[in-house]
Amino acid sequence: MAKSSSPAKKAWRSLTWLGVLIVGLIALNAFGVFTQNGSWTPKLALDLEGGTQIILAPQVESGATVTSEQLTEAVGIIRQRINSSGVSETEVNTQGGQNIVVSIPGTPDDATLERIKSSAKLEFRAVLVAGQPSGQTVGADGTATPAPEATVDPSLSTTPTVEPTDASDLNYVTPALQAEYDAFDCAAINTTNVAPADEPLITCETDGSIKYILGPVEVDGSTITDATNGQRTTSSGATTGEWVVNIVFNSEGTTKFADVTTRLNNLTGAQNQFAIVLDGAVISAPSNTQGAILNGRPEISGSFDQDSSKALADQLKFGALPISFTVQSQDTISATLGSTQLLNGLIAGLIGLILVVMYSLAQYRLLGLVTVASLAVAAVITYLLITILSWREGYRLSLAGVAGLIVAIGITADSFIVYFERVRDELRDGRGLESSVEAGWKRAFRTIVASDVVNFLAAAVLFVLAVGNVRGFALTLGLTTIVDLLVVSMFTHPMLQLVAKTRFFNEGHKLSGLDPRALGAVYRGRARFEPSSTMSARKVASSSKEAAKRQTIAERKASELVSTSTDRSTDGKDS
Repeated sequence: MAKSSSPAKKAWRSLTWLGVLIVGLIALNAFGVFTQNGSWTPKLALDLEGGTQIILAPQVESGATVTSEQLTEAVGIIRQRINSSGVSETEVNTQGGQNIVVSIPGTPDDATLERIKSSAKLEFRAVLVAGQPSGQTVGADGTATPAPEATVDPSLSTTPTVEPTDASDLNYVTPALQAEYDAFDCAAINTTNVAPADEPLITCETDGSIKYILGPVEVDGSTITDATNGQRTTSSGATTGEWVVNIVFNSEGTTKFADVTTRLNNLTGAQNQFAIVLDGAVISAPSNTQGAILNGRPEISGSFDQDSSKALADQLKFGALPISFTVQSQDTISATLGSTQLLNGLIAGLIGLILVVMYSLAQYRLLGLVTVASLAVAAVITYLLITILSWREGYRLSLAGVAGLIVAIGITADSFIVYFERVRDELRDGRGLESSVEAGWKRAFRTIVASDVVNFLAAAVLFVLAVGNVRGFALTLGLTTIVDLLVVSMFTHPMLQLVAKTRFFNEGHKLSGLDPRALGAVYRGRARFEPSSTMSARKVASSSKEAAKRQTIAERKASELVSTSTDRSTDGKDS
């Protein structure tokens, strides 16, 4: 009795854990809905919902041109930045060989827009002069109003009278540069502020609080190999609550940065500072009070929060854009396919589901209800997972993703068919139903795993190599393959273990789909069927045909050898 009840206990245990899993997914999704702007429905992609289209125009020095290689590199970097923020199904393309068009589903947040718009051209320059912005008037409400644009006397010297020895040499500050610095308006860094890498740069802090003259570029962002964000920690391991960006240089950057910090350590005043310049504006200009940084792992501090520090880290990690861009336009676009195509896709999926259910009921009678229930459980789990991915990872469901879900119906149904047929084989072999369920599961599980592994590997390769909507198809296909293995193990098999104990199925009712007599015969092995006493001559003949169909290659060869020996023996007797 203990053995006969063991499969039932295992079945209830599996079903209980499956119930816990589903409740846990529902609870996690509810947490997102009520606390973190989650939703009970997945977010839709650009082709189904529409979104925002941003056109970026290249910004280069006078007389320079943009190459196709630069645009291609910029497209790849922007795509990586957006994907790192969790926004999927984004389209990034070139337009007219000049501009870049970025189409994002829904309404992007400020951090995502910053990832796109910022060129992330990072430079480390020595500070030559630092002071308070001039040329501004402060109104009664405390806001600063820029003064009219000033001009620089062309008669002033623009080249140093003494050749500078290093990037911290004040000989770079010519009378013309000083006059330009005095007239410079910090509001200019909001539009354009570029200078050749081998020349000084006049710029300001991003908030306009300090104005600088900086030396030539000594280290640039191309030498960065990695960048992460986090909270600053003290020597004792405690966090200060200040968000910083930690960068890692390659060997070239490490050497250059060590040289810069070694030199600055011996200087005083503003010249002891090095400015970290991002897209022409100073995001931080710390004093070099800690000595030379020799390990190539500096820390960037500034007015960062968690989101802005992560955005900068992602920009630096994936590289600076080869050229700077300005936002030419930002518009809301409508869905390219819309609700009609989504409805058509769902109808197609529903038709496929109905056909699978009809086939299951026709082929397996009431046993097909287990297929229906399994598909329902798989649908619930898949829906919850996609919704959670939409909330946590920014996944968006496209029409290609819907196609992946429809294909999954056939994959899932195929697993049930493999299992049911294995159980039927065991019944033909003369086993009881409970024994057939267990023996059939052992044989079927290996086949199901092999099939699902192949499907998952195909989906994984497609996800890694493809871009755009194809990745959405690959993701849903891979996800539903995992769900299929989960459901067939934790629901379908346990349900068969339980129904095998019911009288209706155990005694082989005609509508059960597991009636040994309705299957043709009782299979006894070695490709032989033993007809039951109640079988008609027609069913006996049918059993023989079925036996011939079920022969393996080895059994067929053995049968041919026996037939050949019998024929020879008969010929010998005749002679």
